[in-house]
Amino acid sequence: MDKRFNPLSIVEQLELRQQAVEDVLSHPEWSLPEAVRHLRKTMRLTTAEMAKLSGVAYRTLQDIEQERSEGSVATMNRIFGMVGLKLGVARIARDAMR
Repeated sequence: MDKRFNPLSIVEQLELRQQAVEDVLSHPEWSLPEAVRHLRKTMRLTTAEMAKLSGVAYRTLQDIEQERSEGSVATMNRIFGMVGLKLGVARIARDAMR
C-alpha cells in the first residue's frame, strides 16, 4: 500500500480492487498501459509494490505504464492476473467494424 495514504482495512482494499477491475472492464477503449496505470493508482500501489505482487520486473512495469514497451501477452497476463483478469480475443460484431 502506497505510504502516501493512510492504511486501509482489508475490506476497503477489496473494494478498491473491485472498483479498479470494474473501471477497466467498462472502458474497453483504454490502451493496455492506461488500464495498468488505472489499476495501480486506484488500488493505491506504488510501481514497486505492483511489480512485486504481479511478479513482473519493476522496470518492465514502468516501461509499460510509460508506453515505452507494449509488454508481452504473458507479462500482461501476470499484471492483470493479480486482480483476476486475463487478456483474450473476442469476436467483433460486423456492424461495429464499419
